[in-house]
Amino acid sequence: MEHRPWHDHYDEGIPTSLTYPAVPVFHFLEDSAKKFPDKPCTIFKGAEITYSEMSQITDQLAAALVDLGVKKGDRVGILIPNTPQFVMAYFAVLKVGGIVVATNPQYTGREIIHQANDSGMELVFLMSNYYELVKSIQKETGIKQIICTNIKETLPPLLGMLFTLAKEKKGGFRVTLRDNDIWLPDLMDKYQGRERPVVDVGPEDTAIFQYSGGTTGIPKAAIGLHRNLVANTIQMMYWIRTAVMGEEVVMMAIPLYHVYGMVAGMNYGLAVGATLVMVPDPRDLKDLLSNMQKYKTSIFPAVPALYNAINNNADVKAGKYDLSAIKACISGSAPLLRETKETFEKLTGGNLFEGYGLSETPTATHCNPNLGENRTGSIGLPFPDVDARIIDLDDGVTVLAPGEIGELVMKAPQVFKGYYNMPTETRNSLRDGWLYTGDIARMDEQGYFYIVDRKKELIKPGGFQVWPREVEEVLQDHPAIQDVGVAGVPDPKRGETVKAWIVLTEGATLDRAELKEWCTDRIAKYKIPTEIEFRDELPKTHVGKLLRRELVREHKEKSEG
Repeated sequence: MEHRPWHDHYDEGIPTSLTYPAVPVFHFLEDSAKKFPDKPCTIFKGAEITYSEMSQITDQLAAALVDLGVKKGDRVGILIPNTPQFVMAYFAVLKVGGIVVATNPQYTGREIIHQANDSGMELVFLMSNYYELVKSIQKETGIKQIICTNIKETLPPLLGMLFTLAKEKKGGFRVTLRDNDIWLPDLMDKYQGRERPVVDVGPEDTAIFQYSGGTTGIPKAAIGLHRNLVANTIQMMYWIRTAVMGEEVVMMAIPLYHVYGMVAGMNYGLAVGATLVMVPDPRDLKDLLSNMQKYKTSIFPAVPALYNAINNNADVKAGKYDLSAIKACISGSAPLLRETKETFEKLTGGNLFEGYGLSETPTATHCNPNLGENRTGSIGLPFPDVDARIIDLDDGVTVLAPGEIGELVMKAPQVFKGYYNMPTETRNSLRDGWLYTGDIARMDEQGYFYIVDRKKELIKPGGFQVWPREVEEVLQDHPAIQDVGVAGVPDPKRGETVKAWIVLTEGATLDRAELKEWCTDRIAKYKIPTEIEFRDELPKTHVGKLLRRELVREHKEKSEG
């Protein structure tokens, strides 16, 4: 790739192009098991599983899967929160050439039916508290068998004993398996000592179906090849300059069913021989913070909402937690505000830098430098071997100059193969080797990129163009506003008008006139919201992304009702 402006701003020692080994994703686990056999691979509530143990467990499970009839290319569901069992299931499936379909454990039955049928999964690994839900919809899917695990299987012995029958029943973990379903420990006992089956798994084989489009409509399965995930993992290994092989502790608070947690957390962590500290529910801040302090978390990928929650935690403010081991934090999935970044860095002494990625590039393509200049509001610089352009919104071809706003398009080794069974969607996204992201962005003279908004969410009041994010940023700066969403809603006069949904900070008051006055000097008149709705909370995805279409849907239902 020829020289690009962003190459001049890479941290020292980062090449503009990298070499990617022709290996499957599970190579990272096997390699670290050879280098750091006795190092903890995962820690969950104090219980440790070493790298050599994790490697053996996944070999045994892979052998079991072959005997259960799983063949190369078969889709296998994983419905497990952030626990060691997710790591076990994920690598066992990959070792037999299977395709991981990681499913959000908070999905409803209807959502699971869609994903199971769309992907064609016949076998699913799940945590026992989801067993009854999946059994209730099994007849509407092609799922033939369930491998079930109980949360207490990976707890330390004492905690396992304390996790009493009553607790198991209350949490829905105590279940009786039916049909030909199997408990994970029974499978592991049966295959004790078995070696990994010989299956030829290479770079061009499919590793994952990552469901994308939860924020834009019908979920689509983005096909991630082994080489896509390997490339992105290697890019991150080079990017995080402060990491030391075999010495890091990664806080796994981002859901593993999402490529962000899966690649930037788990795969990256295993590639550098780090210990993964598993936290199934990051909303339990006490659990998260005590784990961070106890195990001296050094790398902490998360979303702005979580960094914000830590910043505002009374015990953190009072200095009750020592978070000084933190070195590097990549923030993704939502815009990182300057205040969030600066407060978190002051509290921890770590380095918080914003990145950007997609399910279609599992996972990251851009990131602010680990050591160099972080530009507020910027998603940073393209990774090595990522070529990025801003192109004209009207013709979809003309490359725009720095500072101009258009669609972000990319070529990169981590760009996915396409959407499963969706040829039209694939053709729309992949054109002449370029991925059309649907994100509106600009690039500055130095090659730092800035997301302006989603292409589909552009508001056109009276023919003008309004980007929701720009209005949100203006409103978010108001001291009385804690959270805000902006979208276009139908309007008889203007065709469409700007509406804001606002969550006030505790104890604050604000009226519409004050808000309009606040906007007057900050944005053009046609961008000022004409409709305002105050709410207790805003709908978001499980990784903290605002669901604007949900707000619009609710608005339309109210209007029509």
